[in-house]
Amino acid sequence: MIIDDGILFRQAAEKDAGTLVRLHDQAARWMQKHGIDQWKPGDKDAAHFRARMDDGEVWLGGDCDGRVVGAYELWWSDEDAWGVQPPVAGYVHRLMVEREAAPAGAGRRLLEHAERRIAGTGRERARLDCVSTNPRLLAYYRAAGYRVVGELPNKVGKDGRTYGVILLEKRLDRLSAV
Repeated sequence: MIIDDGILFRQAAEKDAGTLVRLHDQAARWMQKHGIDQWKPGDKDAAHFRARMDDGEVWLGGDCDGRVVGAYELWWSDEDAWGVQPPVAGYVHRLMVEREAAPAGAGRRLLEHAERRIAGTGRERARLDCVSTNPRLLAYYRAAGYRVVGELPNKVGKDGRTYGVILLEKRLDRLSAV
């Protein structure tokens, strides 16, 4: 377990899959309520999160009382969005915050934790993508130091739905590793 600015970080285990589903569905409902067409409740099940744990890393952030305040997935490749790439980056996905329990700035701290994890492997870039129809999220990532490096206008999701994504990247300058 790693303590970072009041958030306790730990890698998710199989027993956490239900918590991750709940967190994802809460975030999806919040997006829908605010007119953001991105995630849908029920899109990610426990099998999805277990597969991400097997293929990469899934991290949970919690408070000192043991409540989960957020989570994210960290992948070591993302060919669907970025194509075949040399191993110079980590790919952050499904940055989720529990809006009722998370302290202010928790999303940024989750993102910074992911960046330190990536830097700790010797990789020099953090990459992520966001749907092109979500200008608030794009602005959030840009404010966190990410720059737009491309666009994939016709990404095909696992459900067959086609949508556009903006590709973003941040150079990691020797961040202290986790």
